[in-house]
Amino acid sequence: MALDRSDVEKIAHLARLGLNEADLPRTTDALNSILGLVDQMQAVDTSGIEPLAHPLEASQRLRADQVTESNHREAYQAIAPAVENGLYLVPKVID
Repeated sequence: MALDRSDVEKIAHLARLGLNEADLPRTTDALNSILGLVDQMQAVDTSGIEPLAHPLEASQRLRADQVTESNHREAYQAIAPAVENGLYLVPKVID
């Protein structure tokens, strides 16, 4: 499927792109080359090939689950206007 000038103008209008007259031929060629590549990829026989969830099929390396910071809750809550049982108390907003 090849696009002509009127197709590119319609696409540009729908995408709200302002294309100059000088840009139309170059944009038409670029879109046609993209569509040509899509046609090439669709022509490849993929029967018998299992789809991948991720292109690398590698397991992700995870870091060790260790605490790296100390607990600062007491210091943070010391300056809070109202605290009860380790929780911040806030005024009721919705009745």
